[in-house]
Amino acid sequence: MNDYAALLSGIVCAGIGGELFVRGAVGLAHWVRISPGIIGAVVAAFATSSPELAVSISAALAGTSPIALGDALGSNIVNVALILALVLVVSGIQSSHDSVRRDFPVALLIPLCTGFLFIDGRLSRFDGVLLLGLFLVWLVVTAIEARKQRSATDEVLGEHRRWLVVCSCTGGLALLVLAGNLIVAGAKGIALSFGMDYFMVGVTVVAIGTSTPELATAVIAKLRGHDEVGLGTILGSNIFNGLFVVPVAAMINPITVVVRHEVALALVFGCVAVALTYPTRAGFIGRTRGALLLLLYGLYLLTVFTFQS
Repeated sequence: MNDYAALLSGIVCAGIGGELFVRGAVGLAHWVRISPGIIGAVVAAFATSSPELAVSISAALAGTSPIALGDALGSNIVNVALILALVLVVSGIQSSHDSVRRDFPVALLIPLCTGFLFIDGRLSRFDGVLLLGLFLVWLVVTAIEARKQRSATDEVLGEHRRWLVVCSCTGGLALLVLAGNLIVAGAKGIALSFGMDYFMVGVTVVAIGTSTPELATAVIAKLRGHDEVGLGTILGSNIFNGLFVVPVAAMINPITVVVRHEVALALVFGCVAVALTYPTRAGFIGRTRGALLLLLYGLYLLTVFTFQS
């Protein structure tokens, strides 16, 4: 199969598979009586990060781990500076106190921790274990807090018919596995033909493709008037990408990127994007922030391709 056709087919499979898996996973959580708060904070965020995880595992097993790192870091930028920005441009978002207190600081901390561990140009298996340890701490704290609250995530995203829950989970998972293999194969071929490194392909094209579930979630949540679902899912997805997806790839196959400034750029822009989104004291994120974030994303792409050339 042509590299471009493989990449495009993989992105389509990731979008459809991710959307199915999100609905199936949230419905399954409801089915087994997981608290609504945990569904919102953990299950939906994990499900929307499933394309990144599929690509990460496929890339690590194929010996192209930089694609996994680029995809995770690039997806975090896309989630905030493109997807959340587009939602904000339509209308502002009211964030919950819990997200401001718990998720924003962690989302800001992730690029700093990753950058510190990547000083030697390599994320080792031990580095992966350290990041995974931070993820487990966040997960426990989130689960404890979430049990005390309700969330509209189940109402917005969940599928409650049991046969459709099973079909959505299995069908979505199968498409995600296929998407991971197709995206890695296509991205690898394109990188070689254009002389681009694997990280660069991962942080641009692959990142946009695997962020489609977050886009669908944010739009659906906005249309149904549940801002906290879209914002919580995007922040949670960024945390999963940084503290789960990247460590899994590093533990399978240590990640080495030759051109370190590419990683530094992704980490800096990712951190700035989250900082620009930080709400006011009243918890409101206005439309002006959306415009600034879109400008930031444009500047990021310009900077990335300028350095590449």
